[in-house]
Amino acid sequence: MTVQPSTTHPLPPDLNAERMPHHVAVIMDGNGRWAEQRGLPRLMGHRQGVAALKSTVYCCSSWGIPALTVYGFSAENWGRPRTEVDFLMELINHALGRELDEMISRGVCLRVVGDLNGLPSRLQTNIEEAMAKTRQNQGVLLTLALNYGGRQEITEACRHIATQVQQGHLAPEDINDELFGRHVFTPSVGDPDLLIRTSGEMRISNFLLWQLAYSEIYVTPTLWPDFDQMEFHRALCDYQQRHRRFGKL
Repeated sequence: MTVQPSTTHPLPPDLNAERMPHHVAVIMDGNGRWAEQRGLPRLMGHRQGVAALKSTVYCCSSWGIPALTVYGFSAENWGRPRTEVDFLMELINHALGRELDEMISRGVCLRVVGDLNGLPSRLQTNIEEAMAKTRQNQGVLLTLALNYGGRQEITEACRHIATQVQQGHLAPEDINDELFGRHVFTPSVGDPDLLIRTSGEMRISNFLLWQLAYSEIYVTPTLWPDFDQMEFHRALCDYQQRHRRFGKL
């Protein structure tokens, strides 16, 4: 899949178009702290975080990055206060409806991964509608991880493979990295070249545990609601200075 750079936001001259990552993953952290620093309710940080995500998606479109995968809501986030969880579910619902027409016009293909059965029924319906309406789009593939956990993803892949072995469709010796990779949530886009984590936390928080094996990791102290085009530019400049060896010399 090739994304044509937009003429409205040309690629910054210090970025090499030939060395852009194919797939960027983001742990969008720091919404609550952003709000608290400003004396606002934590919920307002999540609202501002949606704007930061929109900016990042359209930067990917403008700069020729075909795939963006973001951690929207983890399986562990259900342990947060009920008011915050309910607000997040409604915020995602509202954003899907409000942004759908623009995603379609800009060619964004939306995919949502995770245990979607655990989400509110109305949100499930709207997710299915948004994915169906954007499925044929050829621009940026935006993968939103909701009610997602990396360990759960690996466990589910193991169940699928074990079932195929039990049914005689696979032999144990057929199982290898390539086969296993076809059973995770992101086989069509390949592993992320770059993982960005905001807010300065130095952990991957159960996100894409299989896929991040050789991803370059960029951590910024910037809180997610403040992650704008300039911050994304910095992350990409840093990425382009890396020498990716994949365990080799």
